[in-house]
Amino acid sequence: MAEKFDVTVIGGGPAGYVCAIRLSQLGLKTACVESRGSLGGTCLNIGCIPSKSLLNMSESFHKAKNFSNIGIETGEIKLNLEKMMSNKESSVATLTKGVEFLFKKNKVTYIKGVGSFNEKNEILVKNDKSEIKIKTDRTIISTGSEPLSLPGIEFDEKKILSSTGALNISKLPKKMVVVGGGYIGLEMGSVWSRLGSEVHVIEYLDHITPGLDKEISNEFMKILKKQNIKFELNTKVEKITKNDKGVIIETTNKNSKNNIEADVVLISVGRKPYTEKLNLEKIGVNLDKKGKIKVNKNFETNVKNVYAIGDVIDGPMLAHKAEEEGIAVAELIAGQSGHVNYDIIPGVIYTSPEVAYVGKNEEELKEKKINFKVGKFPFMANSRAKAINEPEGFVKILAESTTDRVLGVHIIGPHAGEMIAEMSVAMEFGASSEDIARTCHAHPTFSEAIKEAALSVDKRQIHS
Repeated sequence: MAEKFDVTVIGGGPAGYVCAIRLSQLGLKTACVESRGSLGGTCLNIGCIPSKSLLNMSESFHKAKNFSNIGIETGEIKLNLEKMMSNKESSVATLTKGVEFLFKKNKVTYIKGVGSFNEKNEILVKNDKSEIKIKTDRTIISTGSEPLSLPGIEFDEKKILSSTGALNISKLPKKMVVVGGGYIGLEMGSVWSRLGSEVHVIEYLDHITPGLDKEISNEFMKILKKQNIKFELNTKVEKITKNDKGVIIETTNKNSKNNIEADVVLISVGRKPYTEKLNLEKIGVNLDKKGKIKVNKNFETNVKNVYAIGDVIDGPMLAHKAEEEGIAVAELIAGQSGHVNYDIIPGVIYTSPEVAYVGKNEEELKEKKINFKVGKFPFMANSRAKAINEPEGFVKILAESTTDRVLGVHIIGPHAGEMIAEMSVAMEFGASSEDIARTCHAHPTFSEAIKEAALSVDKRQIHS
């Protein structure tokens, strides 16, 4: 007889595993089905965590090569790529085992295999060794997303790479072309540029990082150019062909056609929801035009007691957004008041310097005809940033003209990803720029730039 669960979560990524743990904490008998063979989803296995490991190590390598500039004399600095990759894999393995431990601690049943709907209340799980059926009162879909390619171009993960392949390059490419000027492409491009590759970024639009505040985006590109990353904007990739040496990328822009030769090409043009093996048509779950699962405000699909969270539904494809949805739906199912404030979900680009934001950008406020004030403060005038030779970038605060309520914060600079948390909390509690300005910040810290930017909203900054 099939085992019966109160709730079954299909997908063990940030949305799914967090949701499963919270459900079990709330007293519901919970199973989590995961096909990868390890928990943590794309983020932990082939996304956020391994990329941050490589970003950190490549930054350390780059800094080490320039130690003499700050009075540290060393011998020859060499790259051991195999050891670097091994270190990355070790970090991932430790964290995935940690999630398994959390499942055991919280009494979540972990089932390895591909889960699909046999019927509304029955899940079929297949793996290499067996096939089982489990009964469930409710099901939560959290199967995440996968990389998009360009029409007619397939990933081989050797010469034509997705983000997955870009994390597992075994030999340093002399030249890498990145198609797409978004977060993932720029992070991966930064890694290989620091390690010694010549990196070219091709972007279809007239700016990088679509959706980011334009002023931040422009500053970001200026800084990346100083780091020897080259950009081709307003450019379309028409065709990619492989040869013995690598790849040839055929492009067009307003003025000309061009061929770019490279060792590898990373296609980073977005991601798409992964739902194809769920057998959703069997139970009649509705999808939108982009293939995302339609849900109501309580994350329930058009099929009663079938829910969806994370990358498979609308919204930014961010691990922390997925986690918040996982907790919210668990609490809603348990009769509590789960909620996600989508207006205050921060985003971070983990380059050097980092870029971070929360709330609205200037273009969005203008489009909505919302009157606002702007406060800015450069890290060039921040004592901590100057002391460690990382003075690039600035903090930008947008506040409503009449109420002074903070509507958006955008930071490009050292440790921006950590600093944005202060402003996320402030905005969650409806803070004004004056509230931030009147809050004492320790000296010398990077976060003083936030206080000064808040003072700048009313033109009363002290240090610039």
